[in-house]
Amino acid sequence: MTRRSRPLLAAIALTTALLASSCSSSDDGDDDTSADATGSGSPVATAPAVPQPATPSDTPTDTGSATPGATPPAPATPAPGTPPAPGSPRPTGQPPAPGPAGAVWQPKPGVTWQWQLGGTLDQSVDVPVYDIDGFEHDASVVASLHAKGRKVICYINAGSWEDFRPDAAAFSKSMQGSGNGWQGEKWFDIRQIDKLKPLMATRFDMCKAKGFDAVEPDLLDAYINKTGFPLTADDQLKYNRMIAGLAHERGMAVALKNDLDQIPALVGDFDFAVNEQCAEFSECDKLSPFIKAGKAVLHVEYKVPTSKFCGQAKALGLSSMEKHLELDAWRQPC
Repeated sequence: MTRRSRPLLAAIALTTALLASSCSSSDDGDDDTSADATGSGSPVATAPAVPQPATPSDTPTDTGSATPGATPPAPATPAPGTPPAPGSPRPTGQPPAPGPAGAVWQPKPGVTWQWQLGGTLDQSVDVPVYDIDGFEHDASVVASLHAKGRKVICYINAGSWEDFRPDAAAFSKSMQGSGNGWQGEKWFDIRQIDKLKPLMATRFDMCKAKGFDAVEPDLLDAYINKTGFPLTADDQLKYNRMIAGLAHERGMAVALKNDLDQIPALVGDFDFAVNEQCAEFSECDKLSPFIKAGKAVLHVEYKVPTSKFCGQAKALGLSSMEKHLELDAWRQPC
């Protein structure tokens, strides 16, 4: 689901409800329909559904316990990220070797896309890029989208614990801070990078094993939120660069999600950006470093109609659309 400022969105929803109760005859006209799909009315923030009992592809099955960059092993064992000698098996727990230089997919500015994290996946949208939940879709879905000529991004949460994920028990209580405004979720203490790194590596291995081309690691701006931990900008930079490294070691592209104030420092570490609501908060200009670097900015708005933001979005080179807050199949692209 959408992760941008969830407490803020919850507060907006509460305010809207209170106003509606006092002015029951008012109608803000937010319901929308389009040729793509039928609008479902004003979005309601709901936690993602608990995944059904796992199929073999719903749980990380690749070499997930690896910790790239950890203390080098004995001389006879290749260092993490080093390909084994031809014909020899990869040591247990070592992550997949990085692809050759230039092998990472690079989405370009202006590319069209679909972002669906809720509801039954609609594979019929004629766009070159799909962004879908990495846990909730198996390798056959990724292969089906590839057969249609799509590149596929693996959505995972890199910034908060989710009690509905199959690997929830792997994250200790000490890593979990304040709730982030959504049921069953708590911010991670990203200062515990040595503990979080192997767990994130396992999730990235899952994305790689399922055939995804890229990763969208969510909630990479914990330091500006009320997490329950005294996080700093430097903590966030260190953690975000670790996350980018995990993706690149596995031959996948990686997105910087929101975290606008750190874009100048991180644009070189990430291959594209995913942004929510830059038009609503008058901050789309902050994404320009990605466009200038020839890297796509995949952008959505929830409350602002396309008539209000598409002009600026096109001028800036953003890949923009309006979506429902629950990120179902409906979309209204610019």
